[in-house]
Amino acid sequence: MSWHDAAQVLLDRSGLKPRVGVVLGSGLGPVADALEDATVIPYEDLPGFPQPGVEGHAGRAVAGQIGGVPVVAFQGRAHLYEGVDLDQISTPVRALRAAGAEILVVTNAAGSLRADLGPGRLMLIEDHINLTGVNLLTGPNDDELGTRFPSLRDAYDPQLIAEMRLAARDIGVDVGQGVYLAVTGPSFETPAEIRAFHTLGAEAVGMSTVHETTVARHCGLRVAAVSAITNFAEGMSDEPVTHEQTLRDAARATGDLAPLITRFVERLGG
Repeated sequence: MSWHDAAQVLLDRSGLKPRVGVVLGSGLGPVADALEDATVIPYEDLPGFPQPGVEGHAGRAVAGQIGGVPVVAFQGRAHLYEGVDLDQISTPVRALRAAGAEILVVTNAAGSLRADLGPGRLMLIEDHINLTGVNLLTGPNDDELGTRFPSLRDAYDPQLIAEMRLAARDIGVDVGQGVYLAVTGPSFETPAEIRAFHTLGAEAVGMSTVHETTVARHCGLRVAAVSAITNFAEGMSDEPVTHEQTLRDAARATGDLAPLITRFVERLGG
């Protein structure tokens, strides 16, 4: 199984057993710069990993430490809209678990459905709505990984959310909190879809995260997730939604995200 092989490469090349894994979304790769004594491992050296084809996704694993806590950060992820083998989304998560990790921190770039949560802000994800039409656990269940019918009641670990809020307080960053809704993409949403999503209770919308979270919970990883708000969703602003604008405002949010994740991990080691 490719995640076992990938886990062994991570362990052999980094010389450390990760406690925390971090998945970095569009334009959020610089967060990996916070790792000390870092080892860089290209995805091409990790069996079953994707070769990201979207600007803002570097395609490498960076292993190191934050405050004495061993961490592996994945710069780049596969998306459904790329038409990839679904295993390329699940393999990095399962490799982390096989390498010994306990916690997965997932980040993404997202559009806001809340007028009080604008571009450049961060939102802690407390729950999600999966409207992609895909569940990565479909098909035969691997009992080695987890149960056939895993619960997602606490998909985003309440204790980790609380720790993330404390970390934000420590560094003086005001974070929002809300429900993330995932669509397949790659087209951005219509104004009518955004109105419908708002009715469903969504507060941010994006094209990732829910699958990694589901796979992580299935194999026993605890999950915390943060959206970097890069734009107001379609119909909420006069500015058209574009990927270039997403990357621009992701860079703004990274200024807060890197210190937040760093402080969060430091608290875990405290």
